[in-house]
Amino acid sequence: MSPVVRKRAYFAFVAISIIWGTTYFAIKIALETIPPFAMGGLRYFTGGVILALLLRMRGIGLPPVAAWPPLAVIGLLMLGFGNGGVIYAEQFVPSGLAAVIIATSPFWMTGVQALLSKGERLNARQALGLVIGFAGIVVLVWPDLVSSFSIGSRFGVGILALQLACIGWALGSSYAKHVSQTSDVLAGAAMQMIFGGGWMLLASTVTGEWPRLHFNFATSMSLLYLIVAGSVAGYAAYAYALKHLPVSTVSLYAYINPVIAVALGTLLLDEPFHARMLLAAVIIAAGIAIVRSQTRVPPADTRAIVVDDAPPEPAPARRAS
Repeated sequence: MSPVVRKRAYFAFVAISIIWGTTYFAIKIALETIPPFAMGGLRYFTGGVILALLLRMRGIGLPPVAAWPPLAVIGLLMLGFGNGGVIYAEQFVPSGLAAVIIATSPFWMTGVQALLSKGERLNARQALGLVIGFAGIVVLVWPDLVSSFSIGSRFGVGILALQLACIGWALGSSYAKHVSQTSDVLAGAAMQMIFGGGWMLLASTVTGEWPRLHFNFATSMSLLYLIVAGSVAGYAAYAYALKHLPVSTVSLYAYINPVIAVALGTLLLDEPFHARMLLAAVIIAAGIAIVRSQTRVPPADTRAIVVDDAPPEPAPARRAS
């Protein structure tokens, strides 16, 4: 790899670490006037269309129709449930807390893989890492759950939505490993966004969100930022970084995002920050490190793309195809 390419790849890595760390804050602002499924649908459908048009200008077409069904399923699981769960949860949970919880996705990914007939089996060290990681989640949310959780509790619903988001991302990633997709990274990404956005627009219609949709300057700018920076630019930077850097290096963005999200939430949204959050983050990071330490990282396959505030796929797993 030439020095110029390496420099650009690390620049792309820094870009996604910063951009995707700020999307939690932007989501929180956009939710002030835009209902969750409508916001996610407009964001990803529009981002997918923009990316498809940019690719067309470069002479790159969309995947053939025969390749669309698996992309629709991946869009439903990774974006509809994965990102949709994050957006829905941020109505009730601080943005920084949401980012910290989403950083636990490697546990769900490892667990789903262990349950599959052809998946990777858990060893004792990985099982210990999962236990430690979930202990971190308990430390993080238990006092709030004890004080405020009840049937219908908004905080409890938010925590549940975040866990469902992690599960949806893990299932989508596992499914993507076993289906044939287009060889062009960004063309497949554009279709995933279009389908994922379409699923959320459908959910918005079914749940009757449209009468509650309106815009002001702050929410409009936040949605525009999520579309252009969070989705379109983020996809391109992530694809470039994965092409030229090891997966284990690129995956570190998942540990930087919560730091940025917590800082923005605390400084700009007056969200609470206390020592328990720091302790929980350290415990969760320790669990992730233990889970990752036992798996050899194979060469990257970049045909499935991780999307900004979506739950990250852990580096030890083979890249989704």
